[in-house]
Amino acid sequence: MREEKYDISGMHCAACSASVERVTRKLPGVERSDVNLTTGIMTIAYDESQVTPEQIVAKVEKAGFGAVLHADTPQQSAPADAQDQEARELRQRKWELIVAGVLSAVLLYVSMGQMLPFGLPALPLPDLVSMHTHPVNFALLQLLLTIPVLYCGRRFFTGGFKALFHGNPNMDSLVAIGSACSFAYSVVMTFLISDDPHTYVHNLYYESAAVVLTLVSLGKFLESRNMQKTKGAITALMQLAPDTAVLADSGREVPTAQLKPGDVMLVKPGARVPADGQVLQGESSINESMLTGESIPVEKGPGSEVIGGSVNLNGALRVQVTRTGQDTTLARIIRFVEDAQGKKAPISKTADKVAGVFVPTVIALALLSAVVWAIAGQPFAFVLRVFTSVLVIACPCALGLATPTAIMVGTGLGARHGILIRSGEILEITHSVDTVVLDKTGTVTAGKPAVTAVHPQGVETRELLAVAAAVESASAHPLAQAITDYAAQQELCEFPHPESVENLSGRGLRAVLDGETVLAGNRRLLEEAGIDLSPLLDTAAQLSAQGQTPMFFAREGMLLGLISVADPVKETSAAAIRRMRESGIRTVLLTGDNRAAAEHIGTLVGVDEVIAEVLPEEKAGVVQRLQQQGRTVMMVGDGINDAPALTQAEVGCAIGSGSDIAIESADIVLMRDDLQDVPRALRLSALTLRDIKQNLFWAFCYNTVGIPIAAGLLYCFGGPLLSPMFAGAAMSLSSVCVVGNALRLGRAKL
Repeated sequence: MREEKYDISGMHCAACSASVERVTRKLPGVERSDVNLTTGIMTIAYDESQVTPEQIVAKVEKAGFGAVLHADTPQQSAPADAQDQEARELRQRKWELIVAGVLSAVLLYVSMGQMLPFGLPALPLPDLVSMHTHPVNFALLQLLLTIPVLYCGRRFFTGGFKALFHGNPNMDSLVAIGSACSFAYSVVMTFLISDDPHTYVHNLYYESAAVVLTLVSLGKFLESRNMQKTKGAITALMQLAPDTAVLADSGREVPTAQLKPGDVMLVKPGARVPADGQVLQGESSINESMLTGESIPVEKGPGSEVIGGSVNLNGALRVQVTRTGQDTTLARIIRFVEDAQGKKAPISKTADKVAGVFVPTVIALALLSAVVWAIAGQPFAFVLRVFTSVLVIACPCALGLATPTAIMVGTGLGARHGILIRSGEILEITHSVDTVVLDKTGTVTAGKPAVTAVHPQGVETRELLAVAAAVESASAHPLAQAITDYAAQQELCEFPHPESVENLSGRGLRAVLDGETVLAGNRRLLEEAGIDLSPLLDTAAQLSAQGQTPMFFAREGMLLGLISVADPVKETSAAAIRRMRESGIRTVLLTGDNRAAAEHIGTLVGVDEVIAEVLPEEKAGVVQRLQQQGRTVMMVGDGINDAPALTQAEVGCAIGSGSDIAIESADIVLMRDDLQDVPRALRLSALTLRDIKQNLFWAFCYNTVGIPIAAGLLYCFGGPLLSPMFAGAAMSLSSVCVVGNALRLGRAKL
């Protein structure tokens, strides 16, 4: 089964996207076809042995739309060209809208100024075009003013009638039919005026045809302009990587696209890193905020990994390229966000089903309303007004925009905070999570050993640290590294180097330091040497019960003290778990550590339940048991050894990892190493779902109320008859309101 993406052109409403889905799903071998109205991308899965890309494109084109294979490679030139084209089209539509607006205003003055209600005096008009003295000129002037407006709105006619003829009527079809009927009827009345001026001059509806087009065009223009804002997350990410890179050896500037793994780049202060790499030489602070959401710069030195698109702040770096093109972290993030914005949430299925039959239903309702009023004895002008108003007010544009705009803004907001969400479906499911299972190491804790306690015995603390760091500096063990790092933090950067070091497997080290024998290791090592540990045994037992590793140090047979090393709890873990519990979410700590250590960490951070001594392959079973209890589970881990559990859970969340496996296996990737992003992701889901429900409510409500009014329901009870002009204004306003409500989500606080 092959999956591809196509850029679909010519779509303007939910009925358009539903039409494309409907015709492509009918092709043999097509398993799934989803079209996102806002991104204009169709994702289709099909059997290559039964259907070809050429057949897919032909089927879409036959339905009245355009289709080209989507370019997945996030290169800088491609989006720039696309953005320039969008900007040019928007500028052209703006000028056409201005022309149409001015002419429509003049047309309204000419046509309606002579027929003001409530006994108001008619607006002044030259006698040459007065409806009373020169009715033919009056009609011809309106005709001349209307034709340019129709030309400015030609997209509705070309797209609408084309879709109608292909059996896939859309929003443009509704507007085109309504405006064309009003215009054609008015032209006929114009030619009949000379026969009976008094009767036919009052049956001109040029202003309805023109003003409806202008108002709908205004709504579409505002909608398109606002929609560009919803795409800001991907646009901003695409602009991060620079177009060129400087090769360190030659100083030559080359296009970033020509870089290959192994090349060495020179990244100057203030410049963006062109591609992922490893620092070979130099030290600097790197701003990774646009990628991780972390505002504090990260210190980098030899051996550090840097991400393409991040900003080098204050030092020159020589960086060896490790990943280029689609393999870079930035490219994967862009694909992640694009996929999320292109996939639909389950809540959108209702809207899609309605939209798929909405336009044909509206045309039928408009015809039915017209027939009923004609049978009731109303004149043709009245019938035409009802027919046009129903067609125009019922455009399902707001309905089609309700879900995808909210998902685009929601996923974009998450991306700006370093929260990458794989799909709209995940965004919706996350809202229903009631249990969060947390892996301990690297999630709740830092995932890296650190010194937690120093207990000297008969010597000063600094002397114990100096001796310990001197001996441990000869070892590559993580516990030894933790001690030397801690000594450096205490400004003990200069300590003597041992003359000799012997590694005693499973016990520790024996070293000669300034001619004296030093032992560094566990209790067994020092007891074998006959050293009395009784002063520190109780302390060591307490530390061991908390999951810490006490290391003893002795010199020339005398106990110097112990240093305890452990994987410390992250500073933000307790606050994040407290925030989740306050929201009614049950938290579970899941770890392979011994129960005493796990219980201690669980008490520190305040989880509801601790499950300890679990092997990695057993974690998925724990998640499954919770699901069998009726719980909706989010599993939070590092995305590598927790992969089975991440997959088993309704929502798999990889924290503090931009690794390939994390991005491929998790539903949500948190780029920052901060557990607080878990409650932020939960809140983001709740806010987005609330926005979608608001949009759908108002879209359904608008059509439910608007169509009966347009059909003349109020008129039946002595109320007014809706004008096509007001119908067009209401339709445009509904779409703008839906997009505006979605954009409001972008300013939410997580």
